[in-house]
Amino acid sequence: MIREIVKIDEDLCNGCGLCIPNCHEGALQIIDGKARLISELMCDGLGACLGHCPEGALEIEKREADEYDETVVIQQMVAKGANTVIAHLKHLKDHNETGFLKEAVGYLRAHQNELELDVPAILAAVHNSQPEGQAQSGGCGGGCPGSAPVSFDKPAFMMAPQTASGGQSQLQQWPVQMHLINPAASYFNGADLLVAADCTAFAHGDFHGSFIKGKKLVIACPKLDDGKSIYLEKLIRLIDESKVNTITVAMMEVPCCGGLGQLVQMATERASRKVPVKEIVIGIRGEIVSEDWV
Repeated sequence: MIREIVKIDEDLCNGCGLCIPNCHEGALQIIDGKARLISELMCDGLGACLGHCPEGALEIEKREADEYDETVVIQQMVAKGANTVIAHLKHLKDHNETGFLKEAVGYLRAHQNELELDVPAILAAVHNSQPEGQAQSGGCGGGCPGSAPVSFDKPAFMMAPQTASGGQSQLQQWPVQMHLINPAASYFNGADLLVAADCTAFAHGDFHGSFIKGKKLVIACPKLDDGKSIYLEKLIRLIDESKVNTITVAMMEVPCCGGLGQLVQMATERASRKVPVKEIVIGIRGEIVSEDWV
């Protein structure tokens, strides 16, 4: 049969990650600094990711393909290294493709003496992994207090001591990491939402006073985080169910950070409500490069 599948030019790919949130099937991941097609099974060949690559590293190739063969696929993954193999096996595990997973594991075990991979370590990593999009609990289990929702009775700046520089915390809720937040938490209802890339708080000298003050905060890294489909679902719920008032997206000027803006844009397009969105781009020296309603 003829199949259309994404092809990645690894020489052109700079690992920016802009393609990741635009692959709705979750077939792409950033592994070892490059975009990788971790599952041909999940690639529909529609090319939704193509227009978001600033380097032109993605294209759709049409080729003759036999019925899906997991052994052939895992052989391709092996050539790309252990991290790609782990990502592929986790992908099969997360999507309950148990037959293909057994076939892949069988191949690795049968050829472990000839492969330049630590097969037992790979299988242990997959066995101990949590489902895609579920945050690691750091050994606390499902009841880890670090992920319990908390709305501060008083704004954080009224309770926290001043820092040496005179700044005060403006944080009003916990948790803030996108995987850990509950979109149904009451403190999100009608709130002005700040969606910030992880690095922004370290780059801008007055992040709390300039950005967090008066807003509820969620943070994410569009390049390094897994499970961005979960992020998309949560953003849609924040818009439609919690009815957030506005969304401010704070990103760094580096190319990979643009994926956060793309993710928010996708959420606003799929949500039933309309919500104003402001994008703020921060330079690596901490200056505000741009600030626009989009």
